[in-house]
Amino acid sequence: MKRMFQSFSLIINWKTYILTMMSVLCSYLCYTYGLTAKFPDMLVGVAIVFPVVFSIGSAYNRRESALQRWADFRGHAIAIYYATRDWPSDKNNNLPERTKQLTTEMVHRTKDLLTSKGKPWDKREEEFYQLFSKLSDITMEMRKYGVQSGEISRVSQYLSKMVIAFDNLKIIYQYRTPITLRTYSKVFIYVFPIIYGPYFASTFHDFSAHLEYVMPVLYSFILVSLDNIQDHLEDPFDQVGEDDIHIDASETIRLLV
Repeated sequence: MKRMFQSFSLIINWKTYILTMMSVLCSYLCYTYGLTAKFPDMLVGVAIVFPVVFSIGSAYNRRESALQRWADFRGHAIAIYYATRDWPSDKNNNLPERTKQLTTEMVHRTKDLLTSKGKPWDKREEEFYQLFSKLSDITMEMRKYGVQSGEISRVSQYLSKMVIAFDNLKIIYQYRTPITLRTYSKVFIYVFPIIYGPYFASTFHDFSAHLEYVMPVLYSFILVSLDNIQDHLEDPFDQVGEDDIHIDASETIRLLV
């Protein structure tokens, strides 16, 4: 029950109540001054609901892609650790410890990069790629401890897939749903319940007493809630919405045994 209320608080916020009050007030004024009109209902679906649903679907697909890329990054990092631990025939080395240390630092830095807002990536990204370079050196060092060239080549492929996964996470973080589409949707969402005041006023006689404001209230709640859902899905790393991706460094480190 508590979680359900938390979910409601994310999709129904102060914007919902403000727009609802403005919509009700506009409908009341239009009815009071006799400003009525029969606007087509299909305009709501074509101009607002379809673009918003498209944006939500696009944001959700980006989130799913980010989950896959994070799984690739983590899985190949763990595979490299197991390779340094199990593949050398000469066990008298510190490769597993160094790999574990690098992997731990990389996971922590990935979380810091993806959850920080407004901080420049350039310097921190360069530092991150230095960790990739150190991990590459470790894979080459495996040759000295009895690992064959074919196996080292396979480990190098694991490393390249980690780099690709990290770069995909960066792209998902930096590039969002088309800004123009989101702006268009927001403008219509926040203007529609107000400019449709004459339409709501024209339906007042179709409802029983005290139910005439149901339509403007429902329209406002539905449209703003859809917009809030899209906002929360837009950045899957901001740790605000319940559908965000939670990068748990301790979960990854626990597997490096």
